[in-house]
Amino acid sequence: MNRLQELDQAGQSVWLDYIERNMIQDGRLQALLDQGVLGVTSNPSIFEKAITGSSAYTADIQRFAAQGMGPKAIFEALAVADIQAAADVLRPVYARTQGVDGYVSIEVAPDLAYDEEQTVAEALRLHAAVDRPNILIKVPATAPGVNAIERLIAAGLSINVTLIFSLERYAAVKEAYLRGLEQRVKAGQAVDHISSVASFFISRVDSNVDARLQTLIKLSPSAGDQECFQSVMGKAAVANAQLAYEQFTNKFAGPRWHALQKMGAKVQRPLWASTSTKNPAYRDVLYVETLIGPHTVNTMPQETMDAFEDHGIVARTIDADLSAAAAALAGLAAVGIDMAEVAVELEDEGVQKFADSYFKLLKAIEIQ
Repeated sequence: MNRLQELDQAGQSVWLDYIERNMIQDGRLQALLDQGVLGVTSNPSIFEKAITGSSAYTADIQRFAAQGMGPKAIFEALAVADIQAAADVLRPVYARTQGVDGYVSIEVAPDLAYDEEQTVAEALRLHAAVDRPNILIKVPATAPGVNAIERLIAAGLSINVTLIFSLERYAAVKEAYLRGLEQRVKAGQAVDHISSVASFFISRVDSNVDARLQTLIKLSPSAGDQECFQSVMGKAAVANAQLAYEQFTNKFAGPRWHALQKMGAKVQRPLWASTSTKNPAYRDVLYVETLIGPHTVNTMPQETMDAFEDHGIVARTIDADLSAAAAALAGLAAVGIDMAEVAVELEDEGVQKFADSYFKLLKAIEIQ
């Protein structure tokens, strides 16, 4: 048994945070599934890298353009084709796990992140265009996005809620999922086919908080203060995620959840995203080893997956020391780090980064 399979035994599903046409066609995706990968995620940045970095799409781009299609329609046609092909490769995993895993994600256009109505319409249209049971439509957890998520769950779609950075927003996401399910049950509609993950972004939290701490260290004349700031470096992201998991276990318990569970509802699993380590001073599998536990997903880029397969340690860590996680966030607050402010900044940056990649990709398609 390899380490990815050991993670599965520990209750954590490994998904690949990348997709491109060649890897679907040449068997590399199937080879990863054989090693223990159980799903695939995509986003506008991943598609930008795939489409601009490969000649595999050139003929289709030119063919679609000759038919009079614009850049946005061309991109969607390319993305839908890749998502359909990946979903077909993943279908046996979906069947084997009874709809728990085997998913591929596709994101609504990032320029709709703050528009509830257009997000709902786009998600419904994408879902119909891909037309596979094992797809997750990605919707960002902006305030309008959370409202859209409730409506989409109520409409029977499976949703990957993305760009979650705060415990407060995560609480709203879980509530939206449950309310959407409850609406379906009240209407006499099935819920057993619906799946959802809540994607908590990890490394970006440490990158932001550590930068703030470095500024405080530079501005502080006191060696004692500097040591205090240094002591909480690199702790925000993992503590945030571990406390999110505690929220998860509390929410998906009790009479309200059990009533939905009796109707076949699945828990909305926490998914750890952005799990490659950005700071070279940190262990390269830090955001895998510290977040292992039942009913979780870790979506990894290939490099992180390879590193974990080589030297990762599998043990249940996600809830091993929740008091230390709470103490870490309290320590950050004590030195002036406002995690709510961090979350707002990261959400804005996250939406903008995906939008930038999206429009850069449309421009590249237009040039071709």
